[in-house]
Amino acid sequence: MIKVADYVINRLADLGIDHAFGVPGDYSFPIDDAIELNSRIKWVVCSNELNAAYAADGYARRRGAALLTTTYAVGELSAINGVMGAKAHRVPVFHVVGAPSTRIQRRRLVTHHSLGDGTYNNFFNVSAASAGVFAHLTPDNVVSELERLIREAFRLSQPAYMLIPEDFARMPIRQTPVKGTRVASITRGKSSPSELRAAVQAIVARMKKARRAVVLPTFHVGRYQAKAELLSFLQRTRLPFALTDMDKGLLDETHPQYLGIYGGKSSYPASVASAVERSDLLLDIGGVIREDFNMGLWTDRLGKVPRITIGTDYVEVGDLTFTGVQIRDVLRFLARLAPKARTVRRASPQLFPMRGSAHDQITADSFYPRLQRFLRPGDTLVAETGTCMLHLAKMWLPTNVGYESQLLWGSIGWATPTTLGVAIAEPKRRTILVTGDGSHQLTATEIGVMGRYGINPIVIVLNNGLYGVEDVISERGHVYDDLAGWNYHTLPAAMGCRDWFCTRIETVGDLELALEEARNHNGGCYLEVMIPETESQPLSRSAIDNIYKTNTPRA
Repeated sequence: MIKVADYVINRLADLGIDHAFGVPGDYSFPIDDAIELNSRIKWVVCSNELNAAYAADGYARRRGAALLTTTYAVGELSAINGVMGAKAHRVPVFHVVGAPSTRIQRRRLVTHHSLGDGTYNNFFNVSAASAGVFAHLTPDNVVSELERLIREAFRLSQPAYMLIPEDFARMPIRQTPVKGTRVASITRGKSSPSELRAAVQAIVARMKKARRAVVLPTFHVGRYQAKAELLSFLQRTRLPFALTDMDKGLLDETHPQYLGIYGGKSSYPASVASAVERSDLLLDIGGVIREDFNMGLWTDRLGKVPRITIGTDYVEVGDLTFTGVQIRDVLRFLARLAPKARTVRRASPQLFPMRGSAHDQITADSFYPRLQRFLRPGDTLVAETGTCMLHLAKMWLPTNVGYESQLLWGSIGWATPTTLGVAIAEPKRRTILVTGDGSHQLTATEIGVMGRYGINPIVIVLNNGLYGVEDVISERGHVYDDLAGWNYHTLPAAMGCRDWFCTRIETVGDLELALEEARNHNGGCYLEVMIPETESQPLSRSAIDNIYKTNTPRA
């Protein structure tokens, strides 16, 4: 008979997961061994559990699901921030944790990784809160509970947490094993036929009255495997669409109907705001998140635009709400029945203007236009939380360039380990990371993991010696925003990365030469780009108060 730990790992491999991210630990040894012995899954031992969670997040974004494993208490608690970020961004990550044996727990023996009180459920509720679904697994329930965890993780598009005591992990399962299917074949839910029919009829009727409709699709479309249906809908209706910063990367930005980025007063180009806010019907597909930075510090006017919302499992048309309908089913019907637009608004991709000469110091105005022209079809760009993300979101991307960011959760340091996961998930694409030095210092040890496993991204670290984004949203000169002075470009060699092209870049001319070398280099690349502190200009006091609302309002 198959043992519990072997069954769990084998069943997750059925989904198409072929790598496991984590840090081994004594209470999780049966799980660690099951991964090592499974011919379909390869271990990726990360430098710490938080980085492992970030890497699993990146892998799952590109492959649909990921496997994260940590030990009890100290391991799982270290991973929680990364798992919670996956929950916020609706990413299915299966977090498998090994716990002390039930023999230890029943006798209330005091062990390491505990609070010394003989209680062993202290951490379950904490880890469970970071997931969408959770369970204690035993030999008696592992088959049925694991099916529930898988079903709910994909229905919610959120992480699943499972705790397996060490003795149970080594015991044979006591139910009939299940052979599963890959992620792409999993049904997220079934629509009610009557609700679906009524919802589509209401949407079509409202669309027929519109003259200036605009589509605003969100990242939820991708999480629920409905991208193909969305593209068919856009092809039929010929309606223009925009994306928010948070949804960038969902659709190809060379699509003829793409307008640009919508974010209230931060829209780019500025004409996007007018197109969206003056439309007579906004088709919100997936449910746009009106978060502060996503909406130009809440300067959007979406509340005043007539709107249809096609949520992941509901539809709202005016005062009508339809429930029990799946987004994929709704879009599939609309791709056949929706009316076509009378006119087609076509936009042309825009490039940032080239600025700066060879001997000039590097600034945002000279760096991002060159990066934009450096990108090639098939690349994936990973944007760190920070000032770089504000620029990258406005960058019009070439054909088939992927884009990943974490605007909502906004955990600095996320992007470096995420780059590891993204690159492993799609080894045939070139992964390019843009991060600030402050964020990079939190998780830079994952560079060594990249070297260990032969992962060859292009890592670009913007070095201004401080937490630049903190200066933007506070005031210049705080000692707590200053960073330790690292020689960043020497890190890959110190961490065992072989055949990497590493350099420090001072001028625009240096940047152009380094990008050319990086494009042609077969191994990993690490570019330390020196930028001035003045690149991080503080916002106005009124703008800062608009973000945090700490000042007493004027009468």
